[in-house]
Amino acid sequence: MNFNYSEEQSLISDSLSKLLSDNCGQEARKSLLSDDKDHDPAVWTALSDMGLLGLPIPEAYNGIGGSAVDTMVAAVEFGRHLAFEPFLASVVLGGSAIQLAGTAEQKQALLPGIADGSKKLAVALLEPEGRFDVSHVAARAIKDGTSYRLSGQKSAVIGAPSADLLIVSARTNGDAPTGPDGISLFLVRPDADGVALKTYRLADGRTGADVVLKDVPVNSSDLLGPENHALENIEHIADLGTSAFCAEALGALEKIIGLTTEYLKVRTQFGRPIGEFQALQHQLAEMMIDFEHARSLVYEAAMTADSSDAHVRKKAISAAKVFLGERGRVICQNAIQMHGGIGMTEDYELGDYVKRTMVTELAFGDVDHHLARYAGQL
Repeated sequence: MNFNYSEEQSLISDSLSKLLSDNCGQEARKSLLSDDKDHDPAVWTALSDMGLLGLPIPEAYNGIGGSAVDTMVAAVEFGRHLAFEPFLASVVLGGSAIQLAGTAEQKQALLPGIADGSKKLAVALLEPEGRFDVSHVAARAIKDGTSYRLSGQKSAVIGAPSADLLIVSARTNGDAPTGPDGISLFLVRPDADGVALKTYRLADGRTGADVVLKDVPVNSSDLLGPENHALENIEHIADLGTSAFCAEALGALEKIIGLTTEYLKVRTQFGRPIGEFQALQHQLAEMMIDFEHARSLVYEAAMTADSSDAHVRKKAISAAKVFLGERGRVICQNAIQMHGGIGMTEDYELGDYVKRTMVTELAFGDVDHHLARYAGQL
């Protein structure tokens, strides 16, 4: 497989790397955490000025019109630099939801704002009792004349604390929480009556929230896509997000291997660098082999993420997710072991990259979930 970026993708990667290197180092992350901020507004503005917030948005809505592979290029850099910016939450998940399910009026109203950074979205698809199953929807949307009233709970909504608008799945037909039919998507304002956010930080420092809905009034114009038949779009939205999460993990793992390689060169034992010991050389070689295998799977996942062929898309994305979950964890464990005690300290950034990898491992499905999903496509 050819891993070389196109000229445009190289420009995206290089420009984003420079911006994030200058603004998203370990000290900058500590400053955001100490100030209880979820991202740096200056970096968000710079991303907008560079046009990167419109990367997957069509040109008709002031975007760049890039593919999921272009999004992957950007997501790798966000993983390499551990950026807190809600690119994945707003641009990838939120933008894809509007593109896939929105009416012409909704696209015109929201996509330009996503592209210029003036509107931040978060997508609420998962529920506490459903684990990673997006078809498990117990939240209800009761018809009230020409509008709806939403009640229920959504969990692990990344980017929700800073979002201007939530996209929420709710069941509009039937009482059972499972099943492919009867699910719809709605646009919900976080400050609407009956909406409560229980915010927290994920292990890697990014913000998330559980969203509680109690009899929330929603206009019929806020119905996103067809009533009762939103599951196909929801699965595609989740797959686009999962593909980007895999790319973030790839960027973090590349940095983990780089940090480990450099440490083996400078750490000495018995009067020589420990990187000269054959056992550690073999271990590092295995980490590199796993990384190259992961990279091929992440590229394949990105190449299929835009596809309307759900069978092909699900297989490729679940394969990448499983491999990254299993072998990515081994890479992290080996890196910490080879670093020794310093690998366990808060002051050394290796732990920050391991945390990012662990968060991406669980986002939209762990290894067991995606093994079962892959098997279901055979």
